Amino acid sequence: PGTMFPRVPTALLWPGLAKLLLVLQLCAQGRAPRASPLPRSCPAACICTSDLLSCSRQTLQHVPQALPPTATTLDLSHNALTQLHDRWLAALPHLEALHISHNQIKDLSPQAFHNASYLRHLDMSSNHLHAVERHYFDALVSLEELLLYNNRITRVDENAFTKLSGLRKVYLSWNNLTTFPFRSVQGLGNYGLRTLDLSSNSLSSIPVEELAALPENIRNGLYLHNNPVRCSCPLYLMLQRWKQRGFSSVKDFFEEHTCKVSDNVPRSLIKFLKYSHMFENCSAGPEDMHPVPFPVMVGQTLLLACNASLPAAATTYMWISPHHEPIKHPGNSNRSLEVYRNGSLKIAVAKPWHSGVYVGLAINGPRNFSRLCEVNVTVHYPKPEGETFSTGLTTLLGCIVSLLLVLIYLYLTPCRCLSCCKKPAPLSPPQECSAQSSILSTTPPATDGPNRKVSANKHVVFLEPVRETQNGKIRLALGEDFPDAKHPKVLQLKSDSESISSVFSDTPIVS
Repeated sequence: PGTMFPRVPTALLWPGLAKLLLVLQLCAQGRAPRASPLPRSCPAACICTSDLLSCSRQTLQHVPQALPPTATTLDLSHNALTQLHDRWLAALPHLEALHISHNQIKDLSPQAFHNASYLRHLDMSSNHLHAVERHYFDALVSLEELLLYNNRITRVDENAFTKLSGLRKVYLSWNNLTTFPFRSVQGLGNYGLRTLDLSSNSLSSIPVEELAALPENIRNGLYLHNNPVRCSCPLYLMLQRWKQRGFSSVKDFFEEHTCKVSDNVPRSLIKFLKYSHMFENCSAGPEDMHPVPFPVMVGQTLLLACNASLPAAATTYMWISPHHEPIKHPGNSNRSLEVYRNGSLKIAVAKPWHSGVYVGLAINGPRNFSRLCEVNVTVHYPKPEGETFSTGLTTLLGCIVSLLLVLIYLYLTPCRCLSCCKKPAPLSPPQECSAQSSILSTTPPATDGPNRKVSANKHVVFLEPVRETQNGKIRLALGEDFPDAKHPKVLQLKSDSESISSVFSDTPIVS
């Protein structure tokens, strides 16, 4: 009382005092409380989710500065970007997919993609790139897909993809390429490269020898259609062979493969795979032969060797397995396949999974590969011991048995109606239910009385001897004392007798 401050309840003072004591204690220990970091805000021109950052179609001329570090996908497509500064992806340590298509980027700085070791998908299509230099993508060690189509690329450095061991798909279509270093992708084929799209460029010649040395998985996805390449027999035979092997690069774009007949006439392009009559005189060379077939039984040992006249001192050998696995001396990891120094490949115990095409390569330098041979191994199971008949003999035997069964059916078929097949005795007594037998019988049936009764509780028809013959027709008379003459069964029997008599009306019956 008497003070100017109002009285504060004791219950409200204790929490504040507790916080004050905690701060004093931390200060006494030399530590000050740190404020919790504020989360980075989303750029004004972008849309942010948990791991997606989209800044597409915002006419951006520069990359936004404050980027959320949690983003794994960044979309900067359809903007006006002209360059990417060094290490601009350092703020995105988890980035896996980057879309920068439809911009105006002409060049990349040496460290544009540093700090992006987790990037797997890069789309730089529809930009203004003029070349693919060696330093562009060296830092992207995890890159799997690279989209560079619809640029202005005229040259690809021979070492542009050297460090990209995980690269699987490269799209370079719709550019201005006149040549391409195919030797630079030979090593990539040993790992995982499956698609190399060079279609719709300006390639004037194709090095058939270099393409023949590429692993099969690259040739299967090497797209060369819609290029003004010069017509030649080696090129025609190579693509025809790819078609026979079922390669997607030729099978899916069969009519789009064109070649130029004359260099002096720029528009003299023909669909040479569709209209192949111009190349009827082309003869297949050793590079265009089919893989040599090599059948083997399960459990056997086989040795594959290529006939090569190369200096052994400067040449090393490598085989590509059907599973796209490179095999060098001494062999693969589990030693099921062994490679000798002379280039021979040994499979100690053949298994069904060893079937496929094996490609033998000779290596004379870091990037000098040449294909020696291809062997198509087929592992079979042995036939059962009791199998002695060939397929042709078995078919002939089946035809003979079928013919005998048909003859038996036609000429030796058993009688299906036993009562019809049996010949009646000359004087056999008539059947009770056969009106015809009563008519044709010359001896009236013997009964105990004038009328025949079969049962006391059933009505039957009493047939009397023939009363009269009119016009050669036999008439039957019903018993005059039969009370149920109009019974349905009786009428049916009567009609039967009349029909029978009409059948035999033209033949006199001698009693």
